[in-house]
Amino acid sequence: MKAVRGHKGLVALVGSALLLSLFVASLSAAPGPQRAIVVFDGAIDAATRDTLVQDVGGVTVKHLPLINGQVVLLPGKAAGSRLSRQAGVVSVEADQRVSISARGGNGGGKKLSPAAPGETIPWGVDRIDADLVWTAAVGAGVKVAVIDTGIQLDHPDLIDNIKGGFNAIRPNRSAKDDNGHGTHVAGTIAGIDNEIGVLGTAPGAELYAVKVLDRSGSGWISDVIEGLDWAVANDMDVVNMSLGLSSDISAFGAAVDRVDRAGIVQVAAAGNSGGAVGYPAAYAPVIAVSASNDADGIAYFSSFGPQVDLIAPGVTINSTYKGSGYREFSGTSMASPHVAGTAALVLSARGSLSPTQVKAWLTSTAELLPGLSGNQQGAGLVDAEAASLAP
Repeated sequence: MKAVRGHKGLVALVGSALLLSLFVASLSAAPGPQRAIVVFDGAIDAATRDTLVQDVGGVTVKHLPLINGQVVLLPGKAAGSRLSRQAGVVSVEADQRVSISARGGNGGGKKLSPAAPGETIPWGVDRIDADLVWTAAVGAGVKVAVIDTGIQLDHPDLIDNIKGGFNAIRPNRSAKDDNGHGTHVAGTIAGIDNEIGVLGTAPGAELYAVKVLDRSGSGWISDVIEGLDWAVANDMDVVNMSLGLSSDISAFGAAVDRVDRAGIVQVAAAGNSGGAVGYPAAYAPVIAVSASNDADGIAYFSSFGPQVDLIAPGVTINSTYKGSGYREFSGTSMASPHVAGTAALVLSARGSLSPTQVKAWLTSTAELLPGLSGNQQGAGLVDAEAASLAP
């Protein structure tokens, strides 16, 4: 069981003045505009919300219906304090930055030829026995949202599986990938069987590009929340979040809870600090994934702790990359999509299941790795064959 609780019932969460003051204290004391996430009581209508923000000199940037909130620019910390005291305001928190959970960065990793050695099964996909499921299930009909830097929409090893997407950063633009990270994650989830490049864990799953991170691989938490809102509105079955930050933000936790209640399986990277599990992986509804190497040890960079549910391959993972290419990357970012792809296989093979049931299949059938603690591997190495096909 995860040590970090969920955030069900934000009103109950902020019932004390102490908690409210902590939320507002997360805003910077420095002069100048402060970007914040404001959560309101559900009974407060949109016009009243905008008025409350304007009354303290703030400006609304965007609305976040998933959590009855909105992103605002406030003239300073004092304005946040005044706003937090208004009737109907549940919390005011700094809108923090979140970043990818990969090592190597934009353009890093080992570049591989797209044509040689022809189509391959990457070692991680092979290690979790995903290929042994494909005669029975390939993830067909399962909708997987890659909440990330976008996806190269015309990559030849992904194009047939990409069914749509959304750009939370610039909603009037496509969700194409200007970093490469999201494209790499997508290939591990659902690289197609087309005689070139790589095969993904669930090569028949439907991919949806949800762009919440910019070309540098970072973005606002509010954009991730908006991406989760899009996933709920568009009936996704699985979301993968190979991203994270070190601090708990109640609005983020509330969004994760509501995605869970919508019946969507959430999978996230544990982080690459070598220390505590980051967020959103540390939230109770999320399947937190640490990274293993090809010797079945924990990757030296992988975060770990009691919140880890599973471990999956995350070192020198070959997958698709922007520019219709392929690269090897390492990180818990690379481990998480092995589990997201396996969740798609489970749903494809076993039919409609709740997020709790999917997690139960994945954890109860995992392969316990010798020499690793529970904090390092959770229930063990994800086993796609056993999770999908075991009676």
